[in-house]
Amino acid sequence: MALKQKGTDAAADPKKRRRVGFAGIDAGVEANECMKVFLARNPGEVDSENSISLQPFDLNHFFGEDGKIYGYKNLKIDVWISSISFHAYADISFEETSDGGKGITDLKPVLQNIFGENLVEKDEFLKTFSKECEYISNVMTDGKIIKHDSSNEEATAAEIVRVELQGAAAFLYSRLVPLVLLLVEGSTPIDITEHGWEMFLVVKKATQVSSSSNFLVLGFAAVHHFYHYPESTRLRISQILVLPPYQGEGHGLRLLKTINSIAESENIHDVTIEDPSDYLQYVRSSIDCLRLLTFDPIKPALSSMVSSLKETNLSKRTRSLKMVPPADLAETVRQQLKINKKHFLRCWEILIYLNLDAEDRKNMDNFRACIYDRIKGEILGTSTGTNGKHLIQMSSNFNDEACFAVYWTQEGGDADDQTVEQQPEDLMTQEQQLNEVVDSQMEEIVEVAKNVTSRGKDQLGDSCSISC
Repeated sequence: MALKQKGTDAAADPKKRRRVGFAGIDAGVEANECMKVFLARNPGEVDSENSISLQPFDLNHFFGEDGKIYGYKNLKIDVWISSISFHAYADISFEETSDGGKGITDLKPVLQNIFGENLVEKDEFLKTFSKECEYISNVMTDGKIIKHDSSNEEATAAEIVRVELQGAAAFLYSRLVPLVLLLVEGSTPIDITEHGWEMFLVVKKATQVSSSSNFLVLGFAAVHHFYHYPESTRLRISQILVLPPYQGEGHGLRLLKTINSIAESENIHDVTIEDPSDYLQYVRSSIDCLRLLTFDPIKPALSSMVSSLKETNLSKRTRSLKMVPPADLAETVRQQLKINKKHFLRCWEILIYLNLDAEDRKNMDNFRACIYDRIKGEILGTSTGTNGKHLIQMSSNFNDEACFAVYWTQEGGDADDQTVEQQPEDLMTQEQQLNEVVDSQMEEIVEVAKNVTSRGKDQLGDSCSISC
């Protein structure tokens, strides 16, 4: 980590007199404004405009509660990460430091907290490109290459290697952690000392021109096998990341498909994802909806549900219709496709939407009414009244209009006695917030449906009957 202080005219000429005045309180600078992170494939890309610029989701949260750095004038922090060994080097430059009332931020422990032992001095960093050029190859020798079929030229050039998260692979994961922290919001390192972890690496042979290594890591997924009573195993995807230069090439899609295939072949109980991002949930739902469209056991129940929606008029709210699949069907899907029940229910609604005419107002009103009833039941309960439950708006830095909390009273008496009469304005606010949640979920369903329709035409051809 290099610290460079730029010289000033006053320092160069001691005869020049400095003006003395009263300075204001240091307002600080946000880390997002002065810090940049780059990925370097060879020594020539270090300190070069040819380096690949990464876009961390938020650097501010590494620097205290307000995300600001204090005490520096014209601060610039450039961090290079090697795509060969994943070591890091930080170049820090500034004109001067001064305590403007908030102290001077010590940058070294913050950067070490992000990059850990990966952070080295420049000379050592440059040497890693030659010293560790076989690093990825050595990790691959302990793993197994997963065969795959792909029409995507970029994806075909890449391979997926399955390796237990121990030894060299565990060491590699520890070096990948900083990228996870920088690029995946809310992420935390996994405990690799716990039994049952393995990693799926997306790797590609590197060209001699662009890289110092034989192989490049394009992305990875960390998964955990844990016991499910009485004698099976569940598979949980805890982290999945495709490095920014290789995003949009289908590698994340292939990782999910590979994990699904392994779950089926090894008779895993089901597959879950730990705290998935919105985009990962979108990709996952698209994949599983495509799988379900060709899954014959669901077709009779799906057809019956779609017919009921088309024939029913829910606009007057004199009756309700639940869009839930038969319990035995959910179990069949879990047994054969390893899709867990919660996720299947999400896909089920998307499949129903796909088989409705999006231009038919009654169909869409009925569909939305079912979504509304489900969400209302999940939030406020499905019994008569609200059972003492109440919805109140909460302030939030994220979105004041979409954040709320549910509470209920428990001061003795039966549940019906605990129901507190709500004022008309409270009911109006509750209705508005419920409709906002419904609108958000409708948008998610429509976006996945569009993706499934697009992919379905290419992958399923005439065998896929999608009416939207």
